[in-house]
Order: sequence, then structure tokens, then C-alpha cells
Amino acid sequence: MSNPATPPAVGVLDERAPLTFPPGFLWGAATAAYQIEGAAAEGGRTPSIWDTFSHTEGRTVAGHTGDVACDHYHRLGDDVRLMAGLGLKSYRFSVSWPRVQPGGSGPANAEGLDFYRRLVDELLANGIEPWLTLYHWDLPQELEDAGGWPARDTAARFADYTQLVADALGDRVQYWTTLNEPWCSAFLGYGSGVHAPGRSDGADAVRAGHHLMLGHGLAVQALRAARPAAQLGVTVNLYPVTPATGSPGDSDAARRIDGLANRFFLDPILRGQYPDDLVADLAKVTDFGHVRDGDLATIATPLDLVGVNYYSRHVVAAPVPGEQPEPYWRAPSNWPGSEDVRFVSRGVPVTDMDWEIDAPGLVETLRRVHEEYTDLPLYVTENGSAFVDAVIDGQVDDAERLAYFDAHLRAAHQAISAGVPLRGYFAWSLMDNFEWAWGYTKRFGRSGPQRWTGRTAS
Repeated sequence: MSNPATPPAVGVLDERAPLTFPPGFLWGAATAAYQIEGAAAEGGRTPSIWDTFSHTEGRTVAGHTGDVACDHYHRLGDDVRLMAGLGLKSYRFSVSWPRVQPGGSGPANAEGLDFYRRLVDELLANGIEPWLTLYHWDLPQELEDAGGWPARDTAARFADYTQLVADALGDRVQYWTTLNEPWCSAFLGYGSGVHAPGRSDGADAVRAGHHLMLGHGLAVQALRAARPAAQLGVTVNLYPVTPATGSPGDSDAARRIDGLANRFFLDPILRGQYPDDLVADLAKVTDFGHVRDGDLATIATPLDLVGVNYYSRHVVAAPVPGEQPEPYWRAPSNWPGSEDVRFVSRGVPVTDMDWEIDAPGLVETLRRVHEEYTDLPLYVTENGSAFVDAVIDGQVDDAERLAYFDAHLRAAHQAISAGVPLRGYFAWSLMDNFEWAWGYTKRFGRSGPQRWTGRTAS
């Protein structure tokens, strides 16, 4: 938690010489199953919480759904050829739980697994390293009906599902991520309810976060037993959290939000404990009675790597009655026990998501994870930007996006120079897709004619 750095200008590429990254640095792009696959009712797939949520009136912009999305299910071969043409060395994708295990229990769906077998085989045939994420938010609806992530049994069901995927793909996939952004699953899904399943209860959000991490630990144990040589990790979305001023009140606000946004997950996964101050902050929300003996040891099962998703910085201030805004992730109900903390805009350039552009924050975040938590290899598993793109003469002049990537890749290089064991970078996203509650109104795809070279833009 430091003073905010001034972000670089947007829309202008850095004119310094291109930077060379270490040999073996893994360059890739990332997607998520519900955002791109489509074929929502094909191949034995059953509904997920995002199917139900997006088909509920008023939940997504203009009622958009992932029913068709980018039609990746039918365009798999073409999409992999596009990846190869871009020069990608790795592709981070997620497996749809209800496609592989309809209903979230019982045997695997052979047709669903065959889709991912074909995907992995196509990637390997094109020299692209598969990076598999087991959970990117598409919980089978039947498991939500049984209580969802606030229910302890969901963690056990996740371990069973993990075993099915490991048995089918473990011989060809080296890199595995258990969860993607558990903060979003817990606090957007069960806190504010702006994401599926759309519930709003602070205690449920805290329980969901714990059981997501418990499921992660159980999944790592299952994977380690099935595939001892695999590289196993988790992906957390992290933010540098900065007090708006040097006042004690603003500093305490930053401590509270840092606890919920970052330390809620980093400390159990990498230290096997919840921070004492976070537990105290949440005392009026929960007594942590859902945490059983042995849970934290399971959650802290040793990993091989940590994935970091980075997009922006939080700047916060002490409460002032009646001045709490509620845009998206800043909604008070996303921050149980700290609902009155204010999120402050610095008036700096933002993306189309209204996320402040702050490349120095990536350096700060990576250094913090390495210096305070772990010597494990780190990967930027998502970083990218949404801008309003216009098609001109059949192409998108995405200068703002290219400048964004340029600045953040330079930040990644700076982190490596500072001693951070950063081993790879995945751009979000491979293509424009269903952007959750925003539907198809936000564009994260990299659409320009420039070829991805594994170097900063120049």
C-alpha cells in the first residue's frame, strides 16, 4: 500500500527500444469457456449459473447471453490456427464444468471431454502449450441449487470434477490452474450479486471464498496424486491498494480493502492462515465457524506457481456518510464489513471498463507477491484493456490497446529486472467475447494487424 504512481499516457507507444525477455518466457493469450464456447445446450452440456443468470431479465446488458458467444465450440480448428498465426506460445483456456460433468456429479460426459481432447491436440500440433484452468465461474446450476459455493460440499464436488479432467487430459497438459479470480466468484457472485449466481449476502460471500479455496486445495491434492510432474497453481486477481491521503482514516481504509481484495486469498493459500485484522474486520459479518480443523492446511497445499491477474489499482478513503458510489466492483456489498469505505477516482485515463490505467501497479503487485509471500514462479495470467473500437477499412486502429500492452509489458520487464521470478505473460483476451454482465458491449480482444512477437510493441 503505497502512494499512487502516475500512469503513462494512453494511446502513445513508448519510443524507447524494444525489450528482450528471458529465454523460455511463456507468451500467451487467455479466454474462458462461457465467454467464447457457445454451444450452450450441445454435446451433453447442462446449464451453469451463468446460463441461468444471463437468461434472467435485467441481469446482463441488453439481455446478452453466452449461448453462441464466439462459437469456439464449432470453430476450434480455425481459432487454433489464428493463435498459431499470432505467434502464441501458450494458450490459457478454461474447461466448462457442466460440459464435462453435467449437473456437477456423476461420471464424465465423454462428448464434452472429447472437445477438450481435440483442443489440446490441436494446440500441441501447432506448437502451443496448453494451460488449463479448471474453474472460470461456470458452476453447474444443480450445485448452486444445492447451496453453491457457500456450501461446503461444493468443494468436494470440485475435487471430483478435477479428477475427471486429470484422467482425461493429464497426459498432455503440463500447466494447471485450479481457480480463476476467486474474489470475483465469491464477492461479485454472492456479495453484490452483479455476477452469477446473483446472490447478495456478506456472510455467504465469505463462506464462498473459503470453500473456493478449500476446493482449490483438494483439487491440487487430486492433481498431484494423478500427475506428479504437472505444474500446479491458482490465479488470483490482485490490486495495489492506496490511501487517497496520508490521513490515519484513509490508511485504515486501504488496510481494510487490501485485506478483502488481496490478503483474504493470499494468506490462506500461501501462509495457511487468515490475517488477524481481516478476521476482526469481518467479526460483525461472520464468526468463521465454517472453517474446520485441517481446512487451512488443505488450502495451503504446496504449489508450483502463482498466477496473477492485474488490471488496475484501488485508491480508497475513509468513510463519509452518503458519499459511497456503487459502480461495479466498488459496490459496498462487495466489501462486507467495510461497506462504508470510499473508492476515489484520481482523474487519470481509464479503459472502457472505467478501470484506471496504472502500469506501475503491475510492478508493485508482482514485487509484493514475491517479496512478502513466495519464491514460486509467477505468471501474469491476465492483463488487458477494453476500449471502444471502431472498424475502419476492415481493420481496428487499436492504438490505445497497443499502448496499454506496451506499458504493461515494460512494467513486467521492470519487475523481472527487480528480481521477480516472472515466467510468462498472457494477454486478455484472445478475442472479443461475452464480457459477463456487460454482455458484448466491452471489447478486450486484440484486433490490430500487428503480429504478436513476444516483445514489447515498438
